[in-house]
Amino acid sequence: MDTPWVAHYQPGVPEQIELPTESLVSLVERSVREAGSAVALEFFGAETTYAQLGEQIERAAEGLRLLGVQAGDRVALVLPNSPQHVVAFYAVLRLGAIVVEHNPLYTERELRHMFEDHAAQVAICWDVAVPKLRALPDDVSLEHIVSVNMVKAFPLAKRLALSLPVAKAKALRSRLTAPAPDTMTWSQLLGSGRLVPSHPKPSVNDLAVIQYTSGTTGAPKGAMLSHLNLFANARQGEAWMHGAQYRKEVFYAILPMFHAFGMTLFLTYGILKQARLVLFPAFDVDLVLDAAKKHPPTVYCAVPPIYEKTAARAKERGIDLRSAKFCISGAMSLPDSVVELWESVSGGLLVEGYGMTEASPVCLGNPFHPSRRTGTIGVPFPSTLMRVVDQDDPTREVAQGERGELLIKGPQVFSGYWNNPEETAKALLPSGWLRTGDLVTVDADGFTTIVDRVKELIITGGFNVSPSEVENVLRAHHDVTDAAVVGAPTSSGGERVVAVVLLRTGVTLDVDALREWCRERLTAYKVPREIVALNDLPRSMLGKVLRKQVRDQYLADTTD
Repeated sequence: MDTPWVAHYQPGVPEQIELPTESLVSLVERSVREAGSAVALEFFGAETTYAQLGEQIERAAEGLRLLGVQAGDRVALVLPNSPQHVVAFYAVLRLGAIVVEHNPLYTERELRHMFEDHAAQVAICWDVAVPKLRALPDDVSLEHIVSVNMVKAFPLAKRLALSLPVAKAKALRSRLTAPAPDTMTWSQLLGSGRLVPSHPKPSVNDLAVIQYTSGTTGAPKGAMLSHLNLFANARQGEAWMHGAQYRKEVFYAILPMFHAFGMTLFLTYGILKQARLVLFPAFDVDLVLDAAKKHPPTVYCAVPPIYEKTAARAKERGIDLRSAKFCISGAMSLPDSVVELWESVSGGLLVEGYGMTEASPVCLGNPFHPSRRTGTIGVPFPSTLMRVVDQDDPTREVAQGERGELLIKGPQVFSGYWNNPEETAKALLPSGWLRTGDLVTVDADGFTTIVDRVKELIITGGFNVSPSEVENVLRAHHDVTDAAVVGAPTSSGGERVVAVVLLRTGVTLDVDALREWCRERLTAYKVPREIVALNDLPRSMLGKVLRKQVRDQYLADTTD
């Protein structure tokens, strides 16, 4: 297969990577061994060295073993970015068990489907989110909850400040931590000594992570990612960021590590490079810039709105970001205006990449080189191939420059969906090619531009929203007879969630009530930003709502 894009790689980037032969456990153990005294994690100023990280991983693994966790078991992580998250991730993998990542802001309703699907018996959970796990039905197999108090990872001075009997401190403390009675605490989990070195380790082809991704059916599917998939994607990232040095880089972990993009950037690639990971539980532009005054970022990967806010605020505050040399934007389109703004304050190029959970997740990117082409998602990563095919007949490749569905093949491509062979067969062709569901055009050099999505997912703030999931919630309201949910473009390159509803006869639209109904059942980014009532919805001959027509009509009405 021709690979014309290789000629446009940054000099020094190889066409192929060396595929890993060992698991992610070997990755972290090597970093602990080689970078023992170097700082691995920074959290509000508190530092954890690689040696300390390694010891905590072994202690957490022993605690999990004593809870009965064995190779092949699923262990749920329900955590924001924190030192405990990094430790828990590798402790689960050390036992040969499988990490299942969850957004801690999900509602009980959203978590229920996932827990019913993966059947984890042990969960490591932010103490604030524990009540949502307690609310899961009795038929969910969860037996043990390990509660994590993030505040305990803060520096002493900040912990003392949060304990002050003043209103501001109490309010902040209540957002960061909450009582979690009848759970094992994180400290207790780590209190039983270290796992014996002879305990069996996983192999490179073992399943490492189940990462849930929103599907067009409304029920999230668990993408199965092996140690090989994730380790290979980390090595591909290392090849792409040519010039990044071991033990010299400072990664700002702003993207959530429960998301595929953040997981690979920080938990695998960042640890591979033996970097300093500066962890943020949520994006706060002033916290980020305060941290930059002490340890400026060299790797700053985010979504366009974060780049825009960071650059604008850095200019206001006069904070130097020229240290940021490796900057990849993903998950949503990157406007030229954001590129220009960011590059006016940073020390390198801001390039757009492309990935999906099923590809661990990164598979294309623009080079860190003048050959990059803004407005495109770049070219395939090393050891990655692509084809563009007829979406109705994926065996037929379309002519160069013609619109078609993007297919991907490489060591980072997943093996299928957990407990879902039907959806696996739709996503993976027998030849191993992954159907992305994205319609693209590719120029003669291999630079790829997304023109449309076969899938009707809405991408808001870098997160995928299934229209069906939001529609099902709206239809359950007694005033709503039907609903169509679509994405409307925003000026920052993403989308906002818009709901068009049909109401029962005689009912008047109450936007606030419907939004509150959604807020109780959906995490915040899925709640419609706008709700419109119509008398009818366009439908196919079989009665299916035609979302594309709904979206087109909404956009026409709002731009008139």
